[in-house]
Amino acid sequence: MLNDSVAAGPGANDMKGGNAMIIFALKALYENGLLKDSNITVAFTGDEESTGKPLSVSRKDLIEAAEKSDVALGFETSSGFEYATVARRGSSGWKLTVTGKRAHSSGIFSENTGAGAIFESSRILHEFYERLSDVPLLTFNAGTILGGTQVNMENHTKGTVFGKTNVVPQTAVVHGGLRFITEKQKDSARAVMKEIAKENLPQTSAEIEFTDSYPAMPPTEGNYALLEKLNRVSEDLGQGQVIAYDPGRRGAADISFIASYVDGLDGLGAMGRSAHTPEETINLKTFEALTKRTALLIYRLIDEK
Repeated sequence: MLNDSVAAGPGANDMKGGNAMIIFALKALYENGLLKDSNITVAFTGDEESTGKPLSVSRKDLIEAAEKSDVALGFETSSGFEYATVARRGSSGWKLTVTGKRAHSSGIFSENTGAGAIFESSRILHEFYERLSDVPLLTFNAGTILGGTQVNMENHTKGTVFGKTNVVPQTAVVHGGLRFITEKQKDSARAVMKEIAKENLPQTSAEIEFTDSYPAMPPTEGNYALLEKLNRVSEDLGQGQVIAYDPGRRGAADISFIASYVDGLDGLGAMGRSAHTPEETINLKTFEALTKRTALLIYRLIDEK
């Protein structure tokens, strides 16, 4: 405890606070005899920040539960009483490998030597920016880049490079990420990136590879209908209006894996600060009110069935 309303600890709000909220809400409903004839599955996943591979195995149980369910509620960190999440962007990775012709730099840009791998990788990245940077809710990032005569990547986060200023670089490797609001948007962006990677400068070639991670949770009518139900609960409790949170300001989450199977609402968890840092805190004064809201929402969803 830091004071009467704030506690600190690893994962306090993201998302142990949300996990505790689920338990207390269901406990309250159970003790009042309000869970009879209902079927509620609670899924706690310990590998959300680094999903186990293959995804077809690590998310198999989650998907099977969704296929048997009417709605899904996610308890990622709350962005405030006035917000809930109807959409989350998906994420995927990409790797760009560029090859040039190794030669003495005195001949660079000549017909025989060409532009080299680093200039070609720069061209490709610049074209990505020019053609895709203004697409709504689509973002992409080049996280690491190595280029030179010899490149050794240990993984997508680090590696070693050897080169000289008087040698045209033979290899460049770039690792990046891509975030998207629909699978269609993801496929469209990947097609553009592939097209750009093929339009090579002289004596160079490039290959781009993609890896899937989190799918998108698009803003469906069903999700907005759940938001309206939460909004009515919140207003009935005197907690104010609830509107959709900007999906461009949230990361990926496990609810996205089941978004194509069931209507969902996320961001229902605890409030706090400094998630993913040693200074993470939870706001205890809002915890009880958010738990009441959760319990009433679940009760009304059960009562509809």
